[in-house]
Amino acid sequence: MNLETLTELIIELEIEDIADAVKEALKEVKDPFKVLKALTLGMDEVGRRYEEKEYYLTELVLAGETMKEAFKILQPALAAADKSQSKTKVILATVKGDNHDIGKNILASLLLSSGFEVIDLGMDVDETTIVEKVKDTKASIVALSSLLTMTVEEINTVHKTLQDAGLRDKVKLIVGGAPLNMDLASKLGADDFAEDAIDGVKRIKRLAEI
Repeated sequence: MNLETLTELIIELEIEDIADAVKEALKEVKDPFKVLKALTLGMDEVGRRYEEKEYYLTELVLAGETMKEAFKILQPALAAADKSQSKTKVILATVKGDNHDIGKNILASLLLSSGFEVIDLGMDVDETTIVEKVKDTKASIVALSSLLTMTVEEINTVHKTLQDAGLRDKVKLIVGGAPLNMDLASKLGADDFAEDAIDGVKRIKRLAEI
Protein backbone atom coordinates (compact mmCIF):
# COMPACT_ATOMS: atom_id res chain seq x y z
CA MET A 1 0.00 0.00 0.00
CA ASN A 2 1.76 3.16 -1.11
CA LEU A 3 0.43 6.50 0.02
CA GLU A 4 -0.39 7.54 -3.55
CA THR A 5 -3.04 4.81 -3.54
CA LEU A 6 -4.76 6.53 -0.59
CA THR A 7 -4.73 9.83 -2.47
CA GLU A 8 -6.29 8.13 -5.49
CA LEU A 9 -9.00 6.46 -3.38
CA ILE A 10 -10.12 9.89 -2.15
CA ILE A 11 -10.03 11.39 -5.64
CA GLU A 12 -11.95 8.44 -7.09
CA LEU A 13 -14.48 8.58 -4.19
CA GLU A 14 -13.91 4.93 -3.20
CA ILE A 15 -15.89 5.07 0.04
CA GLU A 16 -16.14 1.26 0.34
CA ASP A 17 -12.36 0.72 0.25
CA ILE A 18 -10.98 3.70 2.19
CA ALA A 19 -11.21 2.36 5.76
CA ASP A 20 -9.29 -0.85 5.00
CA ALA A 21 -6.76 1.13 2.98
CA VAL A 22 -6.12 3.51 5.91
CA LYS A 23 -5.68 0.54 8.29
CA GLU A 24 -3.17 -1.03 5.93
CA ALA A 25 -1.32 2.26 5.44
CA LEU A 26 -1.04 2.81 9.21
CA LYS A 27 0.44 -0.67 9.65
CA GLU A 28 3.03 -0.11 6.94
CA VAL A 29 3.88 3.57 7.29
CA LYS A 30 3.46 3.88 11.09
CA ASP A 31 3.29 7.70 10.85
CA PRO A 32 -0.38 8.84 10.90
CA PHE A 33 0.62 12.31 9.70
CA LYS A 34 1.99 10.88 6.45
CA VAL A 35 -1.31 9.07 5.99
CA LEU A 36 -3.18 12.31 6.71
CA LYS A 37 -1.02 14.15 4.16
CA ALA A 38 -1.91 11.57 1.48
CA LEU A 39 -5.62 11.94 2.24
CA THR A 40 -5.34 15.73 2.24
CA LEU A 41 -3.71 15.69 -1.19
CA GLY A 42 -6.73 13.74 -2.40
CA MET A 43 -9.16 16.27 -0.95
CA ASP A 44 -7.11 19.11 -2.45
CA GLU A 45 -7.49 17.53 -5.88
CA VAL A 46 -11.23 17.00 -5.31
CA GLY A 47 -11.46 20.70 -4.40
CA ARG A 48 -9.56 21.67 -7.55
CA ARG A 49 -11.86 19.56 -9.72
CA TYR A 50 -14.90 21.12 -8.03
CA GLU A 51 -13.60 24.65 -8.65
CA GLU A 52 -12.86 23.73 -12.29
CA LYS A 53 -16.38 22.23 -12.60
CA GLU A 54 -14.96 18.78 -13.34
CA TYR A 55 -16.70 17.60 -10.15
CA TYR A 56 -20.05 18.82 -8.86
CA LEU A 57 -21.80 18.91 -5.49
CA THR A 58 -22.58 15.18 -5.60
CA GLU A 59 -18.88 14.32 -5.90
CA LEU A 60 -17.97 16.85 -3.22
CA VAL A 61 -20.48 15.30 -0.81
CA LEU A 62 -19.19 11.80 -1.55
CA ALA A 63 -15.58 12.92 -1.08
CA GLY A 64 -16.56 14.35 2.32
CA GLU A 65 -18.19 11.04 3.28
CA THR A 66 -15.13 9.11 2.08
CA MET A 67 -12.90 11.35 4.18
CA LYS A 68 -15.18 10.82 7.18
CA GLU A 69 -14.76 7.04 6.86
CA ALA A 70 -10.99 7.48 6.66
CA PHE A 71 -10.99 9.64 9.80
CA LYS A 72 -12.83 7.01 11.84
CA ILE A 73 -9.71 4.89 11.49
CA LEU A 74 -7.11 7.65 11.46
CA GLN A 75 -8.33 9.87 14.30
CA PRO A 76 -7.21 7.66 17.24
CA ALA A 77 -3.73 7.31 15.75
CA LEU A 78 -3.49 11.07 15.18
CA ALA A 79 -4.69 11.82 18.72
CA ALA A 80 -2.12 9.44 20.21
CA ALA A 81 0.70 10.98 18.19
CA ASP A 82 -0.39 14.59 18.57
CA LYS A 83 -0.96 15.16 22.27
CA SER A 84 1.48 18.06 22.46
CA GLN A 85 0.23 20.08 19.50
CA SER A 86 -2.63 22.47 20.08
CA LYS A 87 -4.96 22.89 17.13
CA THR A 88 -7.26 25.73 16.19
CA LYS A 89 -10.77 24.77 17.32
CA VAL A 90 -13.67 25.50 15.00
CA ILE A 91 -17.30 25.17 16.07
CA LEU A 92 -19.66 24.31 13.21
CA ALA A 93 -23.45 24.62 13.37
CA THR A 94 -26.47 25.10 11.18
CA VAL A 95 -28.52 27.85 12.82
CA LYS A 96 -31.79 27.44 14.69
CA GLY A 97 -34.74 26.64 12.43
CA ASP A 98 -32.58 25.28 9.62
CA ASN A 99 -32.10 21.57 8.89
CA HIS A 100 -29.64 21.65 6.00
CA ASP A 101 -26.16 20.25 6.58
CA ILE A 102 -24.55 19.14 3.30
CA GLY A 103 -22.26 22.17 3.06
CA LYS A 104 -21.47 22.04 6.77
CA ASN A 105 -20.56 18.36 6.60
CA ILE A 106 -18.27 18.89 3.63
CA LEU A 107 -16.61 21.79 5.47
CA ALA A 108 -16.11 19.57 8.54
CA SER A 109 -14.28 16.95 6.46
CA LEU A 110 -12.12 19.55 4.74
CA LEU A 111 -11.21 21.25 8.02
CA LEU A 112 -10.27 17.92 9.63
CA SER A 113 -8.00 17.11 6.71
CA SER A 114 -6.44 20.57 7.09
CA GLY A 115 -5.52 19.90 10.73
CA PHE A 116 -8.25 21.80 12.58
CA GLU A 117 -10.09 20.44 15.60
CA VAL A 118 -13.75 20.42 14.58
CA ILE A 119 -16.66 20.60 17.01
CA ASP A 120 -19.75 19.92 14.92
CA LEU A 121 -22.97 20.79 16.78
CA GLY A 122 -25.23 19.63 13.95
CA MET A 123 -28.39 21.28 12.62
CA ASP A 124 -31.07 23.53 14.15
CA VAL A 125 -28.72 24.76 16.89
CA ASP A 126 -29.80 27.65 19.11
CA GLU A 127 -27.57 30.53 20.16
CA THR A 128 -27.30 29.41 23.81
CA THR A 129 -25.89 26.03 22.81
CA ILE A 130 -23.33 27.69 20.54
CA VAL A 131 -22.22 30.18 23.20
CA GLU A 132 -21.98 27.49 25.89
CA LYS A 133 -19.82 25.40 23.57
CA VAL A 134 -17.53 28.39 22.95
CA LYS A 135 -17.13 28.71 26.73
CA ASP A 136 -16.49 24.99 27.19
CA THR A 137 -14.03 24.50 24.34
CA LYS A 138 -12.45 27.96 24.08
CA ALA A 139 -12.85 27.66 20.31
CA SER A 140 -11.53 30.67 18.41
CA ILE A 141 -13.72 30.33 15.30
CA VAL A 142 -17.47 29.78 14.92
CA ALA A 143 -18.76 28.82 11.47
CA LEU A 144 -22.51 29.07 10.95
CA SER A 145 -24.59 27.80 8.06
CA SER A 146 -27.96 29.27 7.08
CA LEU A 147 -29.67 27.96 3.95
CA LEU A 148 -33.09 29.52 4.50
CA THR A 149 -33.80 33.25 4.17
CA MET A 150 -36.03 33.05 7.24
CA THR A 151 -33.12 31.84 9.41
CA VAL A 152 -30.37 34.34 8.51
CA GLU A 153 -31.33 36.62 11.43
CA GLU A 154 -30.22 33.80 13.74
CA ILE A 155 -26.65 34.77 12.82
CA ASN A 156 -27.21 38.17 14.40
CA THR A 157 -28.75 36.48 17.45
CA VAL A 158 -25.60 34.39 17.88
CA HIS A 159 -23.43 37.49 17.41
CA LYS A 160 -25.36 39.41 20.10
CA THR A 161 -25.42 36.46 22.51
CA LEU A 162 -21.65 36.13 22.17
CA GLN A 163 -21.39 39.87 22.89
CA ASP A 164 -23.61 39.58 25.97
CA ALA A 165 -21.43 36.73 27.24
CA GLY A 166 -18.29 38.83 26.76
CA LEU A 167 -16.96 36.39 24.17
CA ARG A 168 -17.46 38.15 20.85
CA ASP A 169 -13.98 39.67 20.74
CA LYS A 170 -12.47 36.23 21.47
CA VAL A 171 -13.93 34.46 18.43
CA LYS A 172 -14.09 34.99 14.68
CA LEU A 173 -17.56 34.43 13.20
CA ILE A 174 -17.79 33.15 9.62
CA VAL A 175 -21.04 32.31 7.85
CA GLY A 176 -22.20 30.63 4.65
CA GLY A 177 -25.38 29.72 2.84
CA ALA A 178 -27.41 30.52 -0.25
CA PRO A 179 -29.23 33.67 1.03
CA LEU A 180 -26.01 35.30 2.25
CA ASN A 181 -23.31 37.54 0.81
CA MET A 182 -20.47 39.51 2.41
CA ASP A 183 -22.53 42.66 2.79
CA LEU A 184 -25.40 40.90 4.56
CA ALA A 185 -22.99 38.81 6.65
CA SER A 186 -21.33 42.00 7.92
CA LYS A 187 -24.71 43.56 8.78
CA LEU A 188 -25.57 40.44 10.77
CA GLY A 189 -22.36 40.76 12.78
CA ALA A 190 -20.15 38.19 11.06
CA ASP A 191 -16.44 38.69 10.37
CA ASP A 192 -16.41 36.79 7.09
CA PHE A 193 -18.54 35.01 4.50
CA ALA A 194 -17.76 31.89 2.45
CA GLU A 195 -19.29 31.08 -0.93
CA ASP A 196 -18.99 27.32 -0.34
CA ALA A 197 -17.06 24.72 1.69
CA ILE A 198 -13.89 25.04 -0.42
CA ASP A 199 -13.89 28.81 0.04
CA GLY A 200 -14.74 28.30 3.72
CA VAL A 201 -11.54 26.36 4.40
CA LYS A 202 -9.40 29.06 2.76
CA ARG A 203 -11.10 31.79 4.77
CA ILE A 204 -10.98 29.89 8.05
CA LYS A 205 -7.26 29.30 7.56
CA ARG A 206 -6.89 33.05 7.11
CA LEU A 207 -8.98 33.82 10.20
CA ALA A 208 -6.90 31.35 12.24
CA GLU A 209 -3.78 33.39 11.48
CA ILE A 210 -5.23 36.74 12.56
